[in-house]
Amino acid sequence: MRPLSIVLKRSKKRIADYTVIVLPTVILELNEIVHFGEDGEKRSAAKAIASILNPWGFLPVNCIPVGPGIVEQIGNKLREKGIIPVEEIHDSYIVAEAALYGAAILISSDAHIKDIDRTMLKIELDSSDVHYPLIASPWTIVNNFFR
Repeated sequence: MRPLSIVLKRSKKRIADYTVIVLPTVILELNEIVHFGEDGEKRSAAKAIASILNPWGFLPVNCIPVGPGIVEQIGNKLREKGIIPVEEIHDSYIVAEAALYGAAILISSDAHIKDIDRTMLKIELDSSDVHYPLIASPWTIVNNFFR
């Protein structure tokens, strides 16, 4: 199955209280796999979709509260600057959605996301007046916070 990206949204009290959200583009990708993927991928994607709410308790987010085209504009800038490869449109949208949603941490096993040049990303998002999320792999999160 393709890598999955999720977000930890910090609560206003402290980081120990968090909500794990699933961004719109991640849901879109899972649905595309269910309909157009290979058989093994279809089953895994369908299981992931069914598990988002229960038992995982993730919160799927249907939209990002910004004007039309803002996610696409930021995603395009990330690809134009070479921060994310040009062909990785969905990955650029995932990073843009996480930034616009105000995510504290974007968790992804996708190399195009987890291996981003963080300095370049911070500069680009700061220039767009957008929040900069920390980006980590699931392994990093589990290893550092859930021993």
